[in-house]
Amino acid sequence: MAIQRQRIDEQRSGMDAIFRRSELLLGHEAMERIAQKRVIIFGVGGVGSWCAESLVRSGIRQLTIVDSDHVCITNINRQLMATTKTVGQVKVEALKERLLTINPSAEITALQQVFSEESASTFCLEDYDYIIDAIDSLKDKAQLILIACKTNAKLFSSMGAALKLDPTRIRVTEFWKVQGDPLARAIRKKFKHYGQFPEKKFLVVYSDELLENKGCPPDTDETPSLFNKPQTNGSLAHITAIFGFTLAGLVIQDATIA
Repeated sequence: MAIQRQRIDEQRSGMDAIFRRSELLLGHEAMERIAQKRVIIFGVGGVGSWCAESLVRSGIRQLTIVDSDHVCITNINRQLMATTKTVGQVKVEALKERLLTINPSAEITALQQVFSEESASTFCLEDYDYIIDAIDSLKDKAQLILIACKTNAKLFSSMGAALKLDPTRIRVTEFWKVQGDPLARAIRKKFKHYGQFPEKKFLVVYSDELLENKGCPPDTDETPSLFNKPQTNGSLAHITAIFGFTLAGLVIQDATIA
């Protein structure tokens, strides 16, 4: 019995050691607040996967990750859990396995599902402190924003991370203040089409970089939306990761004072 208790104490001590450097910066009380927060991430691709890793490494212990896809070979250039060994695996399961190697005591819920207007109620968004939007689908993204803004949870959203090269152009601002991002413009058009608008303000991560001759249209009302039909756009790990890390940073910064 004494040996078992000693092992438990050693395990707890090990878990505490994981966050020792974070605690030196943020303080014990802030780390306690972070540990109590519940976060859900929709989309764990090039942006969401890095966000999830950063949150767990920063002390978030209650995390739900949502994505319906499997890892494919073309994910390897930018998605955290995508390697030659994980190709074919369910994305959320591969990511959960990695996150638990970082903090085995974390509560990671992996949902292989699609968020949509029809499935929204199954996610119980009111149960979370933070909702992270890293969805690619324009329609589903717009619906998540509308529904999330009706809850008491704080929403942080990623705009387009594809077709970007310059990390110094990545910014954070309130959604309605975004300029130079075609995805943000497409979402605003969706809201106008629905005749519905978010009930509260929320911050987004975006880049105002517009690459020429890369399939990226100018940011004008007359231009057909790049996001009206599925297509593959080029993207790089250093950009998608910065987007994801920035989203995680917004959560941690808010959680330390909330």
